[in-house]
Amino acid sequence: QVQLVESGGDLVQPGGSLRLSCAASGFTFSNYGMRWYRQAPGKSRELVAYITSLGGTTRYANSVKGRFTISRDNAKNTVYLQMDSLKFEDTAVYYCNAFLNGVDYWGKGTLVTVSS
Repeated sequence: QVQLVESGGDLVQPGGSLRLSCAASGFTFSNYGMRWYRQAPGKSRELVAYITSLGGTTRYANSVKGRFTISRDNAKNTVYLQMDSLKFEDTAVYYCNAFLNGVDYWGKGTLVTVSS
C-alpha cells in the first residue's frame, strides 16, 4: 500500500533553516510528481511546492518562493523540502502528497514551529 512518512519538523527561530523529508513506498516513486502542502492553525491546507517525476521542473507558492527548495532522490524514494529564512507565518503542519491514478495520498505530517 502507498505510504508517505514525513520527518524533520522542529522548533526553529525566525531566519533559521530546516529540511523536511518524505519517504515514499508502495508505488513507483520515479513515475510521479510530488507535492508539499502545509496547514497552519485555523487555516486551510495550501500547496507549498511541486516537483515533477524526474525533478526537472519545480513550482512554488509565492509565499515561499526564493526561500524554499523542493528536491527528490529517486534512488531513495524520498522528496525533500529545504526551508530557509523561516518566518513566523511558516508555522504549520507540513504534509507530503502523491496524486496517483486519480487518488490523493497523504502522510501524517510533520510540525514546523517558527518562534523566538
